[in-house]
Amino acid sequence: MSWFFVPGSPAVRRVLAVGVLTVSLAVPSATTTEQAFAAPSAPPVPPASAQLLSNGQAPPAVAGPGPSIGVGMANRGATSARPAAPQQSARSWLAWLGITALILLSLLLSVVSVTTLVWALHAWRSPEQLAATRFSPVRDGPRRRFSLLVPARHEEAVLGDTLDQLAAMDYADVEILAIVGHDDPGTTAVAMAAAGRHPGRVKVVVDHCEPKNKPKALNTALAACTGEVVGVFDAEDEVHPQLLNNVDGRFTDADADIVQGGVQLMNVHSSWWALRNCLEYYFWFRSRLHFHAGQRFIPLGGNTVFIRTELIRAAGGWDEQCLAEDCEIGVRLSTHGARVAVAYDSEVVTREETPGSLRSLVKQRTRWDQGFLQVLRKGVWRELPGRRQRLLARYTLASPFLQAFSGVMIPVSVFLMLAVSVPVWVVLISLTPLVPTVVTLAVEATGFAEFCRLYGLKGRVRDYVFLVLGSVPYQMVLAFAAVRAVVREVRGQRGWEKTEHAGAHRMAPANTVIDLREPQSAGVAA
Repeated sequence: MSWFFVPGSPAVRRVLAVGVLTVSLAVPSATTTEQAFAAPSAPPVPPASAQLLSNGQAPPAVAGPGPSIGVGMANRGATSARPAAPQQSARSWLAWLGITALILLSLLLSVVSVTTLVWALHAWRSPEQLAATRFSPVRDGPRRRFSLLVPARHEEAVLGDTLDQLAAMDYADVEILAIVGHDDPGTTAVAMAAAGRHPGRVKVVVDHCEPKNKPKALNTALAACTGEVVGVFDAEDEVHPQLLNNVDGRFTDADADIVQGGVQLMNVHSSWWALRNCLEYYFWFRSRLHFHAGQRFIPLGGNTVFIRTELIRAAGGWDEQCLAEDCEIGVRLSTHGARVAVAYDSEVVTREETPGSLRSLVKQRTRWDQGFLQVLRKGVWRELPGRRQRLLARYTLASPFLQAFSGVMIPVSVFLMLAVSVPVWVVLISLTPLVPTVVTLAVEATGFAEFCRLYGLKGRVRDYVFLVLGSVPYQMVLAFAAVRAVVREVRGQRGWEKTEHAGAHRMAPANTVIDLREPQSAGVAA
């Protein structure tokens, strides 16, 4: 049996086959490359009688050119054997230093590309493995009471619909706590109106902390929770009515302490980078998080995550100084041996939107990357019991450093390849990241076709063009955000850069449930 299978139609499978064939054609053999880059053969040696100079002496020996590439090749023809000048020696030393950096970067990118590809395909190793990533069939009757936390700051445009959808879920024993800032009258008014429409189900919690951020808001509401399980949602989330029934069943079937539900960005046609952002989420929640859960180390997602209330309270709540509080609490609870179940089901996935601009995307990724660096520096992951867990934690949390290093070194490497004579074997090594990159593009194209099939969308030709041509620019954007995160962390700049939301993921007007009874006084917790 193959180590993974490809879902979908035969046409989808052909996309992946073409990508793999492209790799075999794009990467030549060492012998072919050697022949292609070899210098022209030396001219025929004239007879011995013709080799004497006018003074009767033999001419100096000519050094033949070796198999190397670069602008310096033309100047290597006939150079008399004489000691190298100090300046040439210094240039040679700098060239080899640059070549060493090029080799290290190539190997690093290869390792990152291969591991990312393998983990992205974790859920597709077999049909049984893919089926296990979904929710189990819903059983009759709820077993747990849920407290759903919805932190919102300057979210007047989207909060009302989200609270209405949460209140309309087909689950009886639930309370919804909308958390608003004391200095945000617009969002407070929207939350109070929703509490009036859904009395006894929606409550408003006012956060007086300064400065404000998401983990402080969550900890403020944690004290007011009355449910056995605490769930977290974002202010722009579009939630399925049956989600809590599925989550309740997952807690029971997996005997879990934590359930991470699927989150999916939906506005795939908004821009070239929105398409890649949506696919990134698809592979992360559909496959990658399942791999982490199996390794008993998981950086949790920021919403549609459900934790037993007594567990989160015993852990002291969320880290109020961390910019990636979701990742941090996942790592901390992993060290406590918490059992985590992950489920991705396209029918009940929580839908969200991508950031509205590249500037917003960079800010969002900067915050996430900086949060990962904070968790890495905090060192709680060192308490994980297994060596493989600690290695995975170090690698995952250090990913912003790897992206930042790549972002700095890629232009340096391009310069070296253009300005320095590079041996053939170095060129071959520098091409190694091409193999997993091309395979990844084929997998992404297959994943995009599957994404469109699951969500009833039409994959256009230009979408596939954007997918391929946008690969390198998108990675450069992420690399820039990683560099920015490292700089901010070194400078001690840890302010919360908020992502704006406009509801672009809502394909149609939300099915708002309006309570036509006389409005009652809304529950408010100071």
